[in-house]
Amino acid sequence: MIQGTGSNVGKSVLVAGLARAFTRRGLSVQPFKPQNMSNNAAVTADGGEIGRAQALQARGAKVATSVHMNPVLLKPESDSGSQVIVQGKRFGTLRGAEFGRQKGTLIQYVVESFAEVESKADLVLVEGAGSPAEINLRSGDIANMGFAETADIPVVLCGDIDRGGVIASLVGTHAVLVPDETKRIKSFLINKFRGEPSLFDSGVTAIEDKTGWPCNGVVPWFPQVMDLPAEDALDLSESTSRGKLKVVVPVISRIANFDDLDPLRMEADVSLEFVLPGEVLPADADVVLLPGTKSTIGDLAFFRAQGWDIDLYAHVRRGGQVLGICGGYQMLGKTIADPEGIEGESGSIDGLGLLDVETVLTPHKETTEKTGRHIPSGEAVTGYEIHVGWTSGPDCARPFVDLGDHVDGAISKDGLISGCYMHGIFGSDAFRAAFLKGFGAASQLGYEHRVEQALDALADHLEKHLDLDALWEIAQSRV
Repeated sequence: MIQGTGSNVGKSVLVAGLARAFTRRGLSVQPFKPQNMSNNAAVTADGGEIGRAQALQARGAKVATSVHMNPVLLKPESDSGSQVIVQGKRFGTLRGAEFGRQKGTLIQYVVESFAEVESKADLVLVEGAGSPAEINLRSGDIANMGFAETADIPVVLCGDIDRGGVIASLVGTHAVLVPDETKRIKSFLINKFRGEPSLFDSGVTAIEDKTGWPCNGVVPWFPQVMDLPAEDALDLSESTSRGKLKVVVPVISRIANFDDLDPLRMEADVSLEFVLPGEVLPADADVVLLPGTKSTIGDLAFFRAQGWDIDLYAHVRRGGQVLGICGGYQMLGKTIADPEGIEGESGSIDGLGLLDVETVLTPHKETTEKTGRHIPSGEAVTGYEIHVGWTSGPDCARPFVDLGDHVDGAISKDGLISGCYMHGIFGSDAFRAAFLKGFGAASQLGYEHRVEQALDALADHLEKHLDLDALWEIAQSRV
């Protein structure tokens, strides 16, 4: 189990790289994360949803995704409540205290899923969540030491030197854990080092002396991490300013499945600009892309509170194009009705009114992988749907994609406004090339090949800087 001294120390990427490295050594590898919190979810081969990081890790291991790889997924809907996904399906919406009381029930699903994953593998790479040093959360813990203890799994602790204070974070974690837990940690590693790793030799020695844990390695900064799908919305911090096509994305409060944007970010002819709350949508945008959201009604109110609706109407008057994906598509319609209170209080609100469609939110959640054809260009697309609600109206007579058994999405009469439920469409090279060509830009990217290259390069990187033989020995031990 790879645990971290905090969130965003690189656990997810490390597990993905280790999965690829050990798979290349001939082992059957499966990723596992008992509990995850993310609105960036992936649809699994068995028809549920898991954290996007576990989907990347499964790709690293070259295995099909499964709901058992992330049996508990928390998807924040507000500052105090989250939708809880258990083994791929909606379990309910719980506030923090309610979730705490449910942990005794949830651990049963976690243990069941771990047994399913373990039965298929020579090696299971388990990712922790947050930090085991959060001892205020230790009671009933299913994410870190609580799970490691239940499943009797050895732990390797990761510290992030890039954020500073890595000696204190590792030694401090040792200080607050009880002896049985410090004994469970078999080694530590340092991640995201910039410069010559040998310059930190004395730091490694200090940590080893104060904790008794051996160091498994110091991993230098890996620039190609930007070519891998990110799970944390905190990674939406840097815009790209290099291409002739300017795509603008307002960063709404519950943005979801934002890895839809990764292929655009990598294109040399695209400038992808993230507009943060309080900023205006730039007047020189070619396309405004409304992304997915975990809370359509709440984020529509958030969108209007920033004044972005006024900016968007001005953009359309100038002849600019708008594309909405999933929740963003729902926002573009005339109304959004929530008769059963799926997202909060029951009722109906006005949408942005740029598409002549209406949406009704329903309890059923669609979670399916999709293949089809983008109707205007005729190009093939692959992706997935992960949403509640159904959309209908006159503009649906001009659908965005043909999925074989049904069509999806809508396009306005003038062709400037479009939307669909299908995530992941920009990962389809031919479609993305056609989309860019419509603005006089050229595609220079093979997206899936780029991700595979990054995973292989990451595995090479970890082979060079970590002692994988020692990690394999740890994995075969019991505490």
